[in-house]
Amino acid sequence: MHSARKNPRKLWARILAVLTALLTAALAGVVLAYPSLAATTCPGCYGLTELEASVHTEADLSQAQKAQIQRTVTEARRRITTFYGSRTSSPTLLACATESCYQRIGGGRERGIAVLNRAVMLSPKGLDAVIASHEMSHVELHTRLTSGEEVPQWFDEGLAVVVSDDRRYLAPATSADRCLTSPTGPLPVTLDEWLSAASKDAGTYAKSACQVSRWLRDNGGRTGLLSLIDHLNAGTPFTTLVPSP
Repeated sequence: MHSARKNPRKLWARILAVLTALLTAALAGVVLAYPSLAATTCPGCYGLTELEASVHTEADLSQAQKAQIQRTVTEARRRITTFYGSRTSSPTLLACATESCYQRIGGGRERGIAVLNRAVMLSPKGLDAVIASHEMSHVELHTRLTSGEEVPQWFDEGLAVVVSDDRRYLAPATSADRCLTSPTGPLPVTLDEWLSAASKDAGTYAKSACQVSRWLRDNGGRTGLLSLIDHLNAGTPFTTLVPSP
């Protein structure tokens, strides 16, 4: 009787050991294949320390470097709030002051990147309010899109340029028309199409920002955008609300 009782326990122990091993292997695979996802989930695992709530950076930075990062985050958050009237998102921010840090957390040659629309990674070249608010704009928009309805990539990226007030791609806000480069044909809809187009044509950002800024100008700015989001959340397709370029 005692032997019969022990066998099921041994069996379950073995099953648990196998499952634990498989889970460990799977997690290791994720860490190796998607370090940015792992880093935003566990910043401390990558040598980052919390500078303030939701902001992580390298532990050995000078006070001046830490202050710069805090100013950048504060101004980026202000731009999001100013544009939308409020801020609904609170992404985890990983800010690297060195290239070695950025590469360690899975970054590439970009200045910054939004990770799964819930976190933002900033490289040493992206520690300014324009880049930070651009990436945070992606998170804010997708946080507000509660129905899962997608927007084309050109609109997402163009809106981020407007929100961040990136003067590389837009004229000053006081201009009657902020466009620096007008679109002459269809703009990228999917992420793959965007990455391909933007790598070949540096003007893709300016063209998308032009299209979005003109739409905002003609549709009441913030009011029009918030109305658009409400309609998308109600199930109305984007293509019936915003004309294609």
